[in-house]
Formats: sequence, structure tokens, C-alpha cells
Amino acid sequence: MTAPYQRILVAIDCSDESADILCRAAGVLEGNTTGELHLIHVIEPLALAYGADVPMDVTDLQSGLVKQARETALEYARQYQIGEDRIHVELGSIEKTIVDKADALGVDLIVVGSHTRSGLALLLGSTARGLVPGAHCDVLAVKVQRKDKKTD
Repeated sequence: MTAPYQRILVAIDCSDESADILCRAAGVLEGNTTGELHLIHVIEPLALAYGADVPMDVTDLQSGLVKQARETALEYARQYQIGEDRIHVELGSIEKTIVDKADALGVDLIVVGSHTRSGLALLLGSTARGLVPGAHCDVLAVKVQRKDKKTD
């Protein structure tokens, strides 16, 4: 039998679905008194998201995004008694930054949300699918549905 997970990195996007992903990650550690959760939210630099030729200085905008994301991540963390030192809000390529942080922290599981996709979104791939090849630990993709869409 394998040892239980000890250190889990939970990748959240600060949307409503983040609570579901965090709940699932906490469930993995249930009964494990020595395990710990870390949260990560990655913001792609605006130059990466919109191409290198952004015609204005976006430093203030990006700083605001980081501050807002940190505040939201803190709200989620409080629900699970996750210390502020285990909340990571970073700028960078999403998959690479998550994998690099997982390696730096020595985690043995990355938990990430995975949305049901169709059409063009299938061709573009997802963060969950992008993490698996580069990760040096297990990856748990929690299937979530957008809360803004009604289900029948």
C-alpha cells in the first residue's frame, strides 16, 4: 500500500468552482494530521495573454490583479485553516508555474479543476491536461461544471 499524500498543491482560478476543487483536495487529506495544503493561483502576464506588443504600461493593472487574486485566495484558505505562507499568487505561464512551484515545495499531488469542454476548447486543451506531462508527482483533475451554466 502506498503512503498517503502529505503535501498537496491546489491550483485555483479564484472562480466559484475553486471551492469545489479545494474541498476535494481537503478530502484527500481527511484523517491525515500531518498533511498540508498549499494554494496557487497563476496570473498570465498581460503581455503573454495579449501578445508582446501591449501598447501601454500595464504594471498597475497587473499589480491590481495580483492583489485581488491574493485576497480571494485568502478567503478560500481561511475556510480550511491554510496559513498565509502556503498561499502562492504568481505571474507566469500557468502550467509551467504550477509545475515549478510543485517541484519547489516537494508536493506529491497537484489538484486542479477540469471543465467539460467541447468544440474549439477541446483543440486548445486545458490546464489539467497541460500539467500531466511536466509534473513530477500525481495530478488529480477534479471535474467541475461552470456554476453560471444551468444543468438539466
